[in-house]
Amino acid sequence: MTSRVHRPVGTVTRGTTNPNRLRRMDRWIAATHGAELRRAADPVAVDLGYGAAPWTAVELLSRLRTVAPRTRVVGVEIDPARVAAARPYEREGLVFRHGGFEIPLPQRPHLVRAANVLRQYDEDQVAEVWQRLCARLAPASGGSRGGLLVEGTCDEIGRRHVWVALGPEGPRTVTFATRLGSLDRPSDLAERLPKALIHRNVPGEPIHTFLHDFDRAWAAAAPYASYGARQRWIRTVRTLTTTWPVTDGPTRWRQGEVTVEWGAVAPRGSGGCGGR
Repeated sequence: MTSRVHRPVGTVTRGTTNPNRLRRMDRWIAATHGAELRRAADPVAVDLGYGAAPWTAVELLSRLRTVAPRTRVVGVEIDPARVAAARPYEREGLVFRHGGFEIPLPQRPHLVRAANVLRQYDEDQVAEVWQRLCARLAPASGGSRGGLLVEGTCDEIGRRHVWVALGPEGPRTVTFATRLGSLDRPSDLAERLPKALIHRNVPGEPIHTFLHDFDRAWAAAAPYASYGARQRWIRTVRTLTTTWPVTDGPTRWRQGEVTVEWGAVAPRGSGGCGGR
């Protein structure tokens, strides 16, 4: 009998990566999804498309284990040469596998992190990829909401980052995160919008309206700048809560973050896993 050949789904990315690049995303995951990982009998997280070096997978293991000590991380890369190069970094709780969007694991993961992976894809491909990855997540059951897919984009050193969080049912929220000292105005984050949103930052689209309101609230909060960028950001987000469905609170705002419901900023007319 001929053995079945595993053919990864997806295309090879540029592989750009840097140590500590995904720290903001990792910290958010640990804070918001740590309880789900702790409840799981065998929590597995996937670093999908970790790139030319394994730093982000190594860091993900360390950060998740601070909140869920039994978590295992699997780095998945579509380029077999990158997998071979990462193998010397394997350790207890961390392995590397050849694969793509099919997630070549026997179990459904409780977390899939896909950072800067969809940047090179077309916008009309995003919904299909999301659907495929959402279908691989651990299902909701009992008191669990199921696994989490975190997909987004950041700059080369992780100062600015925007990501979408999705459960088995589809998109839930969008998070904007930044090093506040590097920010001129909130709409600076537009260049890091995920592929599902970056081409929708035009008049008439919800994400454009949101960023416009964000900038306006930032300008109104200018007097708070004398107390520091953090206080100005907090005041700005408080203003946003009056008209936008912000889902987090001051603890996260102090980190230079704000999270809003996906449905409030989703592209008009989108459907399926990427729909409103």
